[in-house]
Amino acid sequence: MKKLSIVVHTSLQQELADCLRSLNLQSFMFSHIEEHSSQHKQDAFLSARDKVVGYVPKVRADILLDDERAKTLIDELRGGESFAGKGVYWVCDVEEAGAL
Repeated sequence: MKKLSIVVHTSLQQELADCLRSLNLQSFMFSHIEEHSSQHKQDAFLSARDKVVGYVPKVRADILLDDERAKTLIDELRGGESFAGKGVYWVCDVEEAGAL
């Protein structure tokens, strides 16, 4: 099992949610996060507010998937232009998952 994490600016949360729903995923979770970086001045996607407050509000989507679906989902997301150059992702192994 894998955990796919995707991070985008909060302004793209609804678009990402719509995209993930359209891919028939069983479930996904959003977490609100703040990015602090010395490279913000070069980021063309930042708003004036982001530059003034010193951090960028972002959301992270976490999705649990079987190994093969993780690969195909990344390919599907890369195939569209909606998020090209606007986010980052990573994939981690999940040793165990279940309900409490």
